[in-house]
Amino acid sequence: MQAIITAKNLTKRYGDLVAVDDISFNVLPGECYGILGPNGAGKTTTIRMIYGFSPMTAGELTVFGLDLRKHLCAIKSRIGVCQQENNLDPDLNLLQNLEVFGLFFNLTGRQAHEKAQALLEFMSLDHRKDAKALELSGGMTRRMVLARALINDPELLILDEPTTGLDPQSRHQVWERLEELKKKGLTVLLTTHYMDEASRLCDRLLIMDHGRILVEGRPADLIRQYVGHDIIEVAEPSSDLRAYVKARQLQVEDFGHRMIIYESNGSNLYQEISKKYCQEGCLLRMASLEDVFLKLTGRELRE
Repeated sequence: MQAIITAKNLTKRYGDLVAVDDISFNVLPGECYGILGPNGAGKTTTIRMIYGFSPMTAGELTVFGLDLRKHLCAIKSRIGVCQQENNLDPDLNLLQNLEVFGLFFNLTGRQAHEKAQALLEFMSLDHRKDAKALELSGGMTRRMVLARALINDPELLILDEPTTGLDPQSRHQVWERLEELKKKGLTVLLTTHYMDEASRLCDRLLIMDHGRILVEGRPADLIRQYVGHDIIEVAEPSSDLRAYVKARQLQVEDFGHRMIIYESNGSNLYQEISKKYCQEGCLLRMASLEDVFLKLTGRELRE
């Protein structure tokens, strides 16, 4: 099976700053592949190289089996890009925004109109087709940008943080549309800060930081490998508990006022800890992709 995207030793430098540092990965047909990382990790820089917005400094990059440096126009005609910016034309209504964009892909006026109508209906925006872009809510705007990225029936859809800043209802509506597209076989490349989004949509993903790949794999496999099945959170852990976890050689993160214990069979351990060591209370929950992300990239605030 030929990969849709193949990146080998991909590197991007801005002077002395190495934004993407010698990374390699591939995206297979029909899968949703996620790129996760803190602010400044290199996520957006990576995908901007893939759709030709930012030239690579070094490495190899093929899309649809074509060398990006030699076949950029041919590749661009087969992809759709949903950028972070909501850069719709404010002077045009929604229908016109899509129709004009369709003309860039050599659609006839009639084809562009029919495609625009269908996409507005698919995104539940057909009732606002005569509205200007500035009249839309945040959720409607993101759905509109996604609709525009689909005007050319792309074989690869690239999404750069598609739901950032949206309320939960709007985020779930976007997710449902993306899941429908996945069922139709569309290949999706996604960057996101939302771990629940990545867990729900991504078949495989990588987590990167400081321009380098930390891990790659299926979400469930990464959770099992790096944090286990269960998480025990203890508020105000005592010295006795610290001595206990050290003696048991448990995998923990100790933040002073709070302790996180990673355990594959957490239910039995939880009962023991809650009875003997939890003066301020403790919580048992299932491990998540967010636990993996924070464990690997740290908990310090990134600006």
